[in-house]
Amino acid sequence: MYLGIDLGTSGVKALLIDGAGEVVGTATAPLTLSRPHPGWSEQDPADWVVAAYAALDALKQDHARDLATVKGIGLSGQMHGATLIDEADEPLRPAILWNDTRAHAEAARLDADPRFREISGNIVFPGFTAPKLLWVRASEREIFDHTVKVLLPKDYLRLWLTGEHVSDMSDASGTSWFDVGARGWSPDLLDACHMRLDQMPALVEGNAVSGELRAELAARWGMTGPVVVAGGGGDNAASAIGTGTISAGAAFVSLGTSGVLFAANESYLPNPESAVHTFCHALPDRWHQMGVILSAASALTWYATIAESTPAALMEELGDSLEPPGPVTFLPYLSGERTPHNDADIRAAFIGLSHETDRASLTRAVIDGVAFALRDCQEALGAAGTALSSVMAVGGGSRAHLWLEAIATALGLPVEVPGQGETGAALGAARLGLLAATGADPVEICRPPKVERVVEPVANLRAAYEDAYGRYGALYRALKG
Repeated sequence: MYLGIDLGTSGVKALLIDGAGEVVGTATAPLTLSRPHPGWSEQDPADWVVAAYAALDALKQDHARDLATVKGIGLSGQMHGATLIDEADEPLRPAILWNDTRAHAEAARLDADPRFREISGNIVFPGFTAPKLLWVRASEREIFDHTVKVLLPKDYLRLWLTGEHVSDMSDASGTSWFDVGARGWSPDLLDACHMRLDQMPALVEGNAVSGELRAELAARWGMTGPVVVAGGGGDNAASAIGTGTISAGAAFVSLGTSGVLFAANESYLPNPESAVHTFCHALPDRWHQMGVILSAASALTWYATIAESTPAALMEELGDSLEPPGPVTFLPYLSGERTPHNDADIRAAFIGLSHETDRASLTRAVIDGVAFALRDCQEALGAAGTALSSVMAVGGGSRAHLWLEAIATALGLPVEVPGQGETGAALGAARLGLLAATGADPVEICRPPKVERVVEPVANLRAAYEDAYGRYGALYRALKG
């Protein structure tokens, strides 16, 4: 058996697969966010370990015999988080997460240094790791001075599992300290942030061995013999392993807390001016590009709270047929935006409200607003040289057919819906654990799932969606002004 552990923003998921790649069992444990100030987003790394224990203990309760035969573990997780570790491997403060925008001034300062885009291949976004360390240096100098290692979130779990300070190429790509083309830390970029190479974890490819499971943990879950832990991947690269999005031309759209339009590449194709992320893939000699929006399914969850309802109930109120966009436009910038604006200060808005506006009108505006934000990502990918012919839907929001119709119509692309079963980051992590333990061919293991159905653009609504998308873009410019 092989185990995948996915550290998400809202929970930890553990997933077991057998040698044929079939899912045997899953378990999850929840996490909460702390937002002590506007624009801040933090979690206590100790909570990650508690949640991982809970998920794995639950998996043992239902699948003890299978869990005992695990030979490889893979990790995936939320990217960009700054987990600051002292000499005793203890966290010095809560981890600063991917959707924390407090370091926007520091990010702008680093991005003005041409070396960062040239070497990293990316804009320095406020959510990336490097500007967070500059903020800590300016605001919490004692903590900065006592930082021995900086780990990404999933790599803190690796430290707990193995005792090793290691990361993988895909996750390291989102720090702004990484030479994405050369697949290694950049001494120049580290020095520009008053950081040292010895403060960085060692690097391995996502399907390589990063260490072995500690004996006391193996005993807790009944495992015997060496259990290797793979390098793993950042959440989106791991999702790509789970969906088989590993070859040029393959792509997916993810509707999770954030939204992602992801395209695999077999060469390094940076274009930071487009605000597209260009990162290493979780497999050697492969890269990927992605447009990222900070609020996707979380935008509907936020509105459902305001409306004293649930996302599912709100979607049910819309019925089964997609309608033209209404007079209300929603800009989904609840936490600022990455692609294409790189704007940490912009905030969300409903525009076009009237006495006739009802709850369903606002729900429709939210799902269309997220679809238009993904269209922004499509335009940015096109500017970076990547054209898409279709996308596969993943993430919790992808279960809403009407939302997929809105996305397909806004993008002008068919959206493939995989059949029942796992396709996400936890599956990708488990596959990477299998690859590390067995040395199997990634192409054989990382196969795409069977497509259950294809959601086509609604032809007679394409013109209405084009008009509404034009209004959406103009409203960002007006709001920004």
